[in-house]
Amino acid sequence: MQGPIITKNQVQEILDKKFIRVFDLQYAEGAHYFDATRRAKEDIVAIKSEEEFKKMLPDAVSCVVIVLLPGKEPQLLLSYEYRYPSGRFLLSVPAGLLDPEDKNETEPIVTTAIREIHEETGIVVDTSRDTVEAINPFLFSTPGMTDESNALVKVVLHLDNLDQLDQTGAVGQEFFDGFCFVNKETALELLKNGVDDKGHFYSVYTWAALMYFVSDMWK
Repeated sequence: MQGPIITKNQVQEILDKKFIRVFDLQYAEGAHYFDATRRAKEDIVAIKSEEEFKKMLPDAVSCVVIVLLPGKEPQLLLSYEYRYPSGRFLLSVPAGLLDPEDKNETEPIVTTAIREIHEETGIVVDTSRDTVEAINPFLFSTPGMTDESNALVKVVLHLDNLDQLDQTGAVGQEFFDGFCFVNKETALELLKNGVDDKGHFYSVYTWAALMYFVSDMWK
């Protein structure tokens, strides 16, 4: 089956808050499925045509940041970011939402990635020497309960040193507690253990970044 089976008339708004909405997708008579989303009713994924679906931009961008320093092996740049639903600092990748103005850029995903890396790490990406490109332009977080999505972006930074590192540019509710540089050996251990060095679980996007790094697909 292709295309939506739910029309706009079958969507009822249950909750409308500044940062989250919940819709009742009444896909059959007496049958209900709930969708938690950041999107407005006219932009939710469930009612998009097949053409619209294939041209969608993601809600956010998650970055796989590999740092190349003189005389050192490649390292994956992660940080400890406070995740409110988990109540803890979790090992995370630089990430952030697409701003409305990003959608008007030639490469919205790249624009968002460059901005978020600067805000969360202090590093200014130099596109004349650094690489910024999509690994996957659209990944659903979990289509079983939300239509939220992320693009996964590769960023390879050629740095002379780490003097730029700074987490004071965090905005809104973002809250950080330091960086974590991971070489290939350490990344494999994190994957095998399933937890960070504090014994805490991490997100699927951190797992994806670790897998992409150790597989050498970034090269």
